[in-house]
Amino acid sequence: MREILQSAWEPFNWHSGWIIWNLFLAFIPLVLSFFLYRRRSMRRSLLWWVAFLVFFAFLPNAPYLLTDIIHLIRATRSGYSAFIITLIFIPLHLFAIITGFQAYVISVMNQSVYLKRLGAEKFILGSELVTHGLCAIGVYLGRFRRFNSWDFVVDPGNIFTSTIDDLTSKRPLVVIFITFIVLTVLYWIVKQINLGLILRFREMKASGHWFE
Repeated sequence: MREILQSAWEPFNWHSGWIIWNLFLAFIPLVLSFFLYRRRSMRRSLLWWVAFLVFFAFLPNAPYLLTDIIHLIRATRSGYSAFIITLIFIPLHLFAIITGFQAYVISVMNQSVYLKRLGAEKFILGSELVTHGLCAIGVYLGRFRRFNSWDFVVDPGNIFTSTIDDLTSKRPLVVIFITFIVLTVLYWIVKQINLGLILRFREMKASGHWFE
């Protein structure tokens, strides 16, 4: 058994060591979204605005996990046994991708709830589309330009010039647009699932029948 575990850990560490780190980055905007949008006070202090900027700087890390499917593809082509691929690689990678995107959906949903509380419900759709667009750019910068969220602070000039170059070049613009469409469609689907689960939970709570 020990040899099996060791043989399983080696390929995981080589091909899937990114999971913990990338999930950590994806959960930063999720946690911040509750601080920014779900607290009782509507007061926006200096700390709130700083957290808001950090939120948007890190938010692309959540949908970025969708692109990490390439690690799963590489792992399946590395000659490992079907046992390791089926029971280790596929479940772990899918868990990371689904969890990361769920963090993204909840974060944006919290933002929409905040707008509703402000009485700006008519701006919800627009804010969601703008968020998807900004995150599509962020995902591209992360995957192809290899920028990190903290580069907005340590290297803002390079990010700005790279973004302008990408938005005025055909190939990057096509990739960003496709990413935007994927994020928009997947967000809408997962959002509807979440809303359905929330509604079901409230109905069960109100009726007191949890296991019907």
